[in-house]
Amino acid sequence: MPASTDRYDIAVTRYFEAWNAREPGALAHAVATAWAPHGGYTDPLADVRGHEGIVAVVAAAQAQFPGFVFRRTGSVDGHHDTARFSWELVREADGAAPVAGSDVITLDAEGRIMSVLGFLDRVPAET
Repeated sequence: MPASTDRYDIAVTRYFEAWNAREPGALAHAVATAWAPHGGYTDPLADVRGHEGIVAVVAAAQAQFPGFVFRRTGSVDGHHDTARFSWELVREADGAAPVAGSDVITLDAEGRIMSVLGFLDRVPAET
């Protein structure tokens, strides 16, 4: 089923394009490309619906971790309209990755994200 595998990879690639878009206009466009209009994002720190809410969550994460980028680790695994993958938040200056997680996404018929359930696997110790 290469077409199905491509569908998941495309959706996850768009997901990371959104998380790594820095300019407000580019971020809004990337979120609109990756997510369905009423799509959502839920993790231990956020639970939002719609493009504006998702843009706000991404912008807040970028503000909290300046100089970092999100990158996928490993492959995407999926079936039906659901896929899962892991990621790290990497400091561009030295490659350190203090935050890592795993996400599960569901897609609509057009391959856009309907929901994200995010799990934090590694977080920095509070000082």
